Amino acid sequence: MQAENPAVPSIRFVLVGTQHPGNIGAAARAMKTMGLGRLVLVAPERALDEDAYRRSAGAEDLLDAAPVHATLAEAVADCTLVLGCTARARRVSLEELLPADAARRAVAHAAAPGEVAVVFGRERTGLTNDELQLCHLAVHIPSDPAFSSLNLAAAVQVLAYEVRLAVLAGSAPAPAEAESGLREGPASHAQMEGLFGQLGQTLDEIDFHKGRSPDSAMRKLRRLFLRSALSEQEVRLLRGILSDAQRMAMLARREDR
Repeated sequence: MQAENPAVPSIRFVLVGTQHPGNIGAAARAMKTMGLGRLVLVAPERALDEDAYRRSAGAEDLLDAAPVHATLAEAVADCTLVLGCTARARRVSLEELLPADAARRAVAHAAAPGEVAVVFGRERTGLTNDELQLCHLAVHIPSDPAFSSLNLAAAVQVLAYEVRLAVLAGSAPAPAEAESGLREGPASHAQMEGLFGQLGQTLDEIDFHKGRSPDSAMRKLRRLFLRSALSEQEVRLLRGILSDAQRMAMLARREDR
């Protein structure tokens, strides 16, 4: 029997807001046929039922082990790479990958090592803009524009198959990833969100926005820092700089009184 690739346990498939329990079961089956065993659920509309277990067809263990989270941010808090599967262009500007490219990136990153999430949205509406904001990259399955609707389990099967091929090919980290400090301890999703929260507070405290809405600037800054694949040490450095900026802003306010 072939030994499990060490990257596989670090890759999770996350289903967000699933409306039909049977689709969760079918997705679990699609994953297990490709050797993937980490299924995560985010705020499913209905609990797992008989239909879910029937359609899992032997992947009941994935359903039993699947944690359920209230939010996507909670489900990917420890991840250092989050891939969001989306069928349409939205206001959130993300680098878009084909499934094969996304799978190679995921396997290489997981072998770095790093925790990876492949995220799928609701059957009817997909991922929201706020949820896509939490992703590093977008994944698009190039279906026929004349009939682009793809069943959730089918989409999971496509990505699971490509991950399986990447695992069998023994994907090595891409040069860009090797140079980005991933082996120095990549920052987790929770650490990046902490940075973004402090950055937003600092920009408010120094009156960076000058009365303008902060949303556009923060979207661009999020994309900038997520593309940079910051390490834990780099996040700590940036937060230290922000803390000093906040301290100086507080002193300036006191002097103005």
